[in-house]
Amino acid sequence: MDLILDTHTFLWYTGGKPELSKTARQLIEDPKNDKWVSIASAWEIAIKVGNNNIELHVSFENMFPGQLEINGFTPLSIRWPHLRQIAALPMHHRDPFDRLIIAQSILENMAIISADKAFDAYGVTRLW
Repeated sequence: MDLILDTHTFLWYTGGKPELSKTARQLIEDPKNDKWVSIASAWEIAIKVGNNNIELHVSFENMFPGQLEINGFTPLSIRWPHLRQIAALPMHHRDPFDRLIIAQSILENMAIISADKAFDAYGVTRLW
C-alpha cells in the first residue's frame, strides 16, 4: 500500500514520540508498504524550525534527507497537478501544507497516516 505521512506523523515517528498510534507505527514499519513524505512536510518543518516553533531531535540538515533514508521514506515532489487539485478542494481545512498533502493523496492514490480528523471531510483514506 502507498502511504503518505502527515508532517506530525513523520516527526513523531522519527522522534520516537508516544503520540504516534500503535496502528500508525505498524503501518510505517510494515515492509510491504511504500512510505512517502511530501516535500511540503520538509518545507513546513523548515519554516517552523526557522521561526523557533519546533525543536527537532536532530538538525534539519540531518533530518532531510537523513531520516528519509534511514527509515526508507521516499520524498514526494510537488507537481503542477497537485497544485491544480488544491485549487479545486473545498475549504474544509485551511492549513496550506495539509491541503497539499490531501491533494497529493487524492492524485497519487495514497492513504494518509494522520491523527488529523479534518482530512476525513475530503474522502481520503486516513489511517491512524
